[in-house]
Amino acid sequence: MLSIKKGVIYMENCMFCKIVQGEIKANIIYEDELVIVFLDIDPINKGHLLIIPRKHKLDLDELSFEESSKIMEVSKMMIRVLKKQFNLDGYSIMQNGGEFNDIGHYHMHVFPRYKKDGFGWTFGEVEDHDLSDIGKKFIKEISNTK
Repeated sequence: MLSIKKGVIYMENCMFCKIVQGEIKANIIYEDELVIVFLDIDPINKGHLLIIPRKHKLDLDELSFEESSKIMEVSKMMIRVLKKQFNLDGYSIMQNGGEFNDIGHYHMHVFPRYKKDGFGWTFGEVEDHDLSDIGKKFIKEISNTK
């Protein structure tokens, strides 16, 4: 159930909302009026961070322009910090939406990467498809959303 607590939209059974409200302890490394950044309790690599909006939102398209802009701005800052703190080979930024958002509260993963860290994308075989046909459908839909 959604409610307002301390001026923030809050989902009562959401773990991340409870972090925002201070009901669950987290290793918070940055916070401002729109977002909070904390260390992931199940990291892919040491230094794995989560960036969340203070307001309860599920998906990227639900975020305000200000929230999504702040999340990207803070992700850039976190990358600079990761580069200084770790001898990384690169980094990954990712976010899962809809049914694949395992928490139910928007969160962006930012984590250091290493050449032999074992992390990688896995997926099934994609059936043959016509990229130009898919592109035309995207262009049509984008023009309908303006």
